[in-house]
Amino acid sequence: MCDNNNITEPVVAVGIVTAQAVDIDFHGAFRCSDGTLAEGPMHFASLQSELTFEPVAPDAVFEVKDVVIGVDFHWERRENQKFAGALCLKPMADGRITVINRIAVEDYLRSVISSEMSATSSPELLRAHAVISRSWLLAQIRKNERIEASGKAYCACTVTDDEIVRWQDREDHTDFDVCADDHCQRYQGVTRQTTAAVAEAIDATRGVVLLDPATGELADARFSKCCGGVFELFENCWEPVHHSYLTVRSDAPDSLLYPDLRYEPRARVWIESSPEAFCNTTDRRILSQVLNNYDQETTDFFRWTVRYTTDELSDLVRERTGIDFGRIISLMPVERGTSGRIVRLRITGTKRSMVIGKELEIRHALSTSHLRSSAFVVDRDGDDFVLRGAGWGHGVGLCQIGAAVMAEKGYTWQQILAHYFPGADLQKKY
Repeated sequence: MCDNNNITEPVVAVGIVTAQAVDIDFHGAFRCSDGTLAEGPMHFASLQSELTFEPVAPDAVFEVKDVVIGVDFHWERRENQKFAGALCLKPMADGRITVINRIAVEDYLRSVISSEMSATSSPELLRAHAVISRSWLLAQIRKNERIEASGKAYCACTVTDDEIVRWQDREDHTDFDVCADDHCQRYQGVTRQTTAAVAEAIDATRGVVLLDPATGELADARFSKCCGGVFELFENCWEPVHHSYLTVRSDAPDSLLYPDLRYEPRARVWIESSPEAFCNTTDRRILSQVLNNYDQETTDFFRWTVRYTTDELSDLVRERTGIDFGRIISLMPVERGTSGRIVRLRITGTKRSMVIGKELEIRHALSTSHLRSSAFVVDRDGDDFVLRGAGWGHGVGLCQIGAAVMAEKGYTWQQILAHYFPGADLQKKY
């Protein structure tokens, strides 16, 4: 790892929630941009202009009431959350208010590491996650700067009469750098902050990032809960850009030994089996290090099964896509990625047939929240559709459960990063 202190620590703008009205409780004094002093509980609605609140004392925090977390996922719920740093209330064109937290990157990361995983995770896992969370964040900010400088609109959707292909990414946000939910990185302020182990992991890796070996640019370091045994390519989940460090590998000690899961029969055999993989674990002690309490409400990580009647599936797809396919006849993979995840899926009903993608669009269409992943095979059992699947999330980059197992087996944080981001360089930026 080389040391190249060429930038100062950035500040990140995090979107917390958007609502018609917001209730904020100021714990300590905050100076408002209109010159007034804010303390205690305050109610905000129908703002005419943007307001910014800066803490007067370093230990002052603000509490946002009824923040929705896990939006559209099975663990969705509301929480009151406290945040350090500055508060910005931004009025939207539709009359709603967006709550934005401006905070130094390293302080942001202290919460992210505790929000994405249990703060009691092993030190090597915490350090590895600190590096990828920092890299991803700074890469998204830099990417947004380039998009804005180009003056060109960013398009994440292709629609024809026969096909809808879209992906959701950081570019969905225009009023702040990243959101606080699973769409970007879980960030729950000082509500989830922090343990001595998390603080040590952030301090030990301060300013350290992953770089693309080909370009020297910040690496777009992705992560998901469970890859299912084989890594997915970036371009199969997001924009059609290949990153050499986000490539296909097996989540096993011999990472170069993996099947070609783009081939349908081989994908079925893989998904219906239980191959050796770091993330193939039921060890509750390890899982509890990686997963917060609400994540542990789900017990199926590596392999899972979902069953729908034809009527249930037909109603679900119509409600989730807004397209009336009629009575669903078949779900047919058109294209699979390297992890077996379906990139393009043809849905055929009695009224129409259409291809949808990419993976998150497929997961959204086939669940009331989000399907565990798009790596699944489909069987018919009488009137039922049975989906048997692998993994949890998109499977690109670091596999959180796999990385936790690696740390337990004695791998260092540098070895964990080398496994999930092969060829990427480590560099200290500040």
